[in-house]
Amino acid sequence: MEDEDCPDLVPIDTGGAEETESSPSRKIPVTIITGYLGSALEKSLAISQGGELYEEWLELRNGCLCCSVKDNGVKAIENLMQRRGKFDYILLETTGLADPGAVASIFWVDSELGSDIYLDGVISVVDAKHGLQHLTEEKPEGLVNEASRQVALADLIIINKMDLVSEEELDKVRASVRSINGLVKILETQRSRVDLSNVLDLHAFDSVSGLSLQKKLEHVKTTHAHLDKAVTTVTFEVPGNIREEDLNIFIQNLLWEKNMKDKAGRTMDVIRLKGLVSIQGKSHQVIVQGVHELYDLEETSVAWKENEKRTNRLVLIGRNLDKETIKEVFVATVSEKQGNS
Repeated sequence: MEDEDCPDLVPIDTGGAEETESSPSRKIPVTIITGYLGSALEKSLAISQGGELYEEWLELRNGCLCCSVKDNGVKAIENLMQRRGKFDYILLETTGLADPGAVASIFWVDSELGSDIYLDGVISVVDAKHGLQHLTEEKPEGLVNEASRQVALADLIIINKMDLVSEEELDKVRASVRSINGLVKILETQRSRVDLSNVLDLHAFDSVSGLSLQKKLEHVKTTHAHLDKAVTTVTFEVPGNIREEDLNIFIQNLLWEKNMKDKAGRTMDVIRLKGLVSIQGKSHQVIVQGVHELYDLEETSVAWKENEKRTNRLVLIGRNLDKETIKEVFVATVSEKQGNS
């Protein structure tokens, strides 16, 4: 690849901040920030480094980082890592129409970058004044609109510009967001002012979140669609121990083969998948993560207690999701060979 094909790093005056090197063995977290057009202020975020404000822009010439420019995006981040040694944190802001799932997949599973960085979480900013309109907008051919997809994929939602709407309007936005993503944490802000401790170090894509995820999953409820084609959250629990091979078959049928249909015959479209399961032969709870067609299983640090009832709890966010059908297929798939185990 030619050098000119790779996006340039645009340095900004650091006000005399000196470069510091962190431990080379430490992975650097990446947070993806997305939001529908106009939902956040166009303002950069400066991270304090060695007591001084330090800031650097990584600008892609065509304005986006997606599948079509994956190589460029990966190369740009690699250059960034080499140029400054190691950073404390990388914040990646997408364009207003971007699908954060495509961007997340690059950092979640990319082997080239895997040794240097890890995906910490996806944050989506929702405009309190216009968000409801964006979230309920009907797209042609039954496609999921961009704003709904951003909310569905988020680990944290920031409802911004809350000062511009009444409490009643804010309630409607909250309800709409929660109906799409029953798992997400919601913060409400004015002018995007938010405490960094609430948005960084989410550990949404790794096993570090095992214990907090366990508590969170216990309170997630299946939601109901506001519109016929809307994105919803489905959650269910099935007790017992399951075989890893059977779990793979279930997930692959759902995400890859897409052969599960709702009662109306519509294909179930899963955007985000999360759960904790009990795998035969493993003493610890296993976290299940999925974004679009990608998924991963990772053992957590949370051990099953000796007398604890082992269980499998899954949360799926997507469209045309039928809880009863999904649960029936799950039970049938993971129970089929249990007699031979």
